[in-house]
Amino acid sequence: MQRKLVAFVLAALASGAVFAQSNVQVYGVVDVGFSHRGDNVNRRVGSQNAIDSGISSGTRIGFKGAEDLGSGLKVLWTLEAGFAADTGEHKQNDRLFGRQAFVGLSGAFGTALAGRQDAPFHNLLSDLDPFHGGTVGRYRNTFAAGANTGGENLFEPYRLDNAVLYTTPDFSGLSIAVAYSNNAIGQEAVGNAGDYRILNIVPRYTNGALSLGVSWHRIQSEDGDNVNIHNWMLGGAYDFGVVKLSAFYDENKWNDAMNVANNDLKLKDWMIGLTAPFGKHAIQAAYNQSRLSWHDDSGKARQWSLGYTYTLSRRTSFYAAIADLHNDKSRKTPGLLSTRAASLSDTDNPGNGYQSGFQFGVKQVF
Repeated sequence: MQRKLVAFVLAALASGAVFAQSNVQVYGVVDVGFSHRGDNVNRRVGSQNAIDSGISSGTRIGFKGAEDLGSGLKVLWTLEAGFAADTGEHKQNDRLFGRQAFVGLSGAFGTALAGRQDAPFHNLLSDLDPFHGGTVGRYRNTFAAGANTGGENLFEPYRLDNAVLYTTPDFSGLSIAVAYSNNAIGQEAVGNAGDYRILNIVPRYTNGALSLGVSWHRIQSEDGDNVNIHNWMLGGAYDFGVVKLSAFYDENKWNDAMNVANNDLKLKDWMIGLTAPFGKHAIQAAYNQSRLSWHDDSGKARQWSLGYTYTLSRRTSFYAAIADLHNDKSRKTPGLLSTRAASLSDTDNPGNGYQSGFQFGVKQVF
């Protein structure tokens, strides 16, 4: 798989004339730094020190292009591969283009895309997060305590396989994104048995310093896990110039027809954060809380985080972040809620259950 990607990149770079004719752009991110994590839920496990890739944002190489068909109509496409700069390995379960792979059309009607792509729900949350979904300070650390199937967090659809995404034109600051997938995790099965069907609707409004967003999504699977998840989320941000404040509130409800004991499982999350830029510097801070409840039992995960970014140039930046996460223990029900499963992580590295940590590194965008 790695040889195929290398061959593809070399062939692409060698064909500059073709790039010029079809308006193809090569782009990417290389992000490498140092990570320290400690204070594991299991006290017998020591601290972890590592050179990691994709700490602030996922390391990647991508190819995208557009062709003007006339009358305001364009063809768009993107192929984006994630990799680890510290080991050279593929990410996203060893997929060739595991981050994004889609093609579509744009025009006066809006934009319609088909393929593997980010969910509108995830894009909204990442925009509100002062850490933009990266470093040990990211909002997804507490979301990661949700249900996972096929390596994906069903409470937060991140990337969707087999997805069709339509985004309306901008109507005086208002746009609506609608995404649907017959199976968000892998290839569709025969008769769609056990496929995870997702419908996600996200209206967003921007007016100067104010931005608001609402999300509703439903995840359903039949003839297999028989899972049914409903989610709604409200978030917004206001930029005062000296500081930008952001916040969101999110609710999930889980039902499982095959395992009635899992019915009425609820997950509620909220965050308040700020970003304070001054010159080439910026400070980020956030507080996240997640509450998982099931019948008369519940457990919480709480996270404090602080970050710093220094812009070295238009393409290069230095960053640092520190975070502390605490999981409650349930007093009644063993198993699922006996200990919250939230853990410190970052864009590419799972964190292995560690509950406090700091990171610093350099990110170069090309």
